[in-house]
Amino acid sequence: MCQVAGQHGEVRAAGSWGDIIVLAVPAPARADAIEKLGDVEGKTLVDPTNLLNADWSYAGDLNKSGAEQVQEWARGARAVKAFNTVFAQNMASGKVDGEPLSLLVAGDHDDVKKQVLELGKALGFEGVDAGPLANARYLEALGFLNIQLGYGATKYGANIGFKVIGKLAK
Repeated sequence: MCQVAGQHGEVRAAGSWGDIIVLAVPAPARADAIEKLGDVEGKTLVDPTNLLNADWSYAGDLNKSGAEQVQEWARGARAVKAFNTVFAQNMASGKVDGEPLSLLVAGDHDDVKKQVLELGKALGFEGVDAGPLANARYLEALGFLNIQLGYGATKYGANIGFKVIGKLAK
């Protein structure tokens, strides 16, 4: 059972009415949660997970991201990787010390990325299109770096984040 979202029926109900579903579960629970969601055909499925082993070491893979796995498990959904490079305490405002953070969004569908970027903007983030879903491999590594900066040897804490500076080349 997906303990994070409650009973099986509640998860399926959320999957049936949600147009944008944020898969806010521990990485090992992703497949189970997707199965319990039921039919996600055409829905936006946001994967904010960070792939960590039990000892908090990196469990990701630069050959295939966790978000790409999510897309395989949720055939018919339109998966994007987003929100994994931001600590939870900064999600509501999209800022650290009043400074907007970058929301990096990777996915294969421009309209879906636009949806998630607009959601991030409404929260206070500055959106950055991070390219195709294959680039989620690098967002997952960046999310792990953020965790290491916050809680690893350097111990900056969770009041940190990333910001992309510059303009799109034409």
